[in-house]
Amino acid sequence: MDRKIEQLVVDICDPELRENALLDLSKKREIFQGLAPLLWNSFGTIAALLQEIVSIYPFLSPPTLSPGASNRVCNALALLQCVASHPETRTHFLNAHIPHYLYPFLNTTSKTRPFEYLRLTSLGVIGALVKVDESEVVSFLLHTEIIPLCLRTMDNGSELSKTVATFIVQKILLDDAGLRYICSAADRFYAVTHVLGSMVDSLAEQPSPRLLKHIIRCYLRLTDSQRACLALQENLPKTFKNGTFNHCLRDDLITRRWLQQLLINVYGDVRSHHLGGIDP
Repeated sequence: MDRKIEQLVVDICDPELRENALLDLSKKREIFQGLAPLLWNSFGTIAALLQEIVSIYPFLSPPTLSPGASNRVCNALALLQCVASHPETRTHFLNAHIPHYLYPFLNTTSKTRPFEYLRLTSLGVIGALVKVDESEVVSFLLHTEIIPLCLRTMDNGSELSKTVATFIVQKILLDDAGLRYICSAADRFYAVTHVLGSMVDSLAEQPSPRLLKHIIRCYLRLTDSQRACLALQENLPKTFKNGTFNHCLRDDLITRRWLQQLLINVYGDVRSHHLGGIDP
């Protein structure tokens, strides 16, 4: 198996063999633990993966990306996600500023399947970075445009893309530097809470427990900032206070407790219980 994997990595550098190599490796990436270091340390491999990404830029605007081209570049992105999530290669991945190559994909707005798949897979790479709870990762991302790009997806993406984008914002907020960054400027804070509020309004009609969980965690983390907590007294969604999501969260004790704590943090213990919050 190892020798076959090594040959597939070599094949990535051959334009004639690359497409098949990308497909095979993307399928095997979960079962071969040493794939990320192998990809990073093999001559020309990362450059070939970036070439795959850059090659579809001309098809982003106007949106003319074919399903086949989308699948191919998403296989390349899956391998980059492998590199992003591995402890031996994550720092190299950041130092090479590879996430920047993905941002043009997150800036697209076409709702066709090839573009939605492209955005979702790109978000998966960033999600793999933030999943490890390293301040180095958040510090890097805060110096890029990832937050507005995630907000755009949270506003316009599919439910799955919204969920991953909200998870990324949540992980950034859970880092102290991320919380300070978002709460230190009113425009950033209100941009985030406006999009979160819009999603909550939509979920009142079409509930998604998984997405709602990430949204509530974002709001709860914002209450750790005194200024943000005061501001939330004016713009916390009414549906959090009137029991709208009781049924949606009936089987999720953790999120129910988060919501109750959110109401207590914003309105105080007594008032929260009179606003239809979920019982602990």
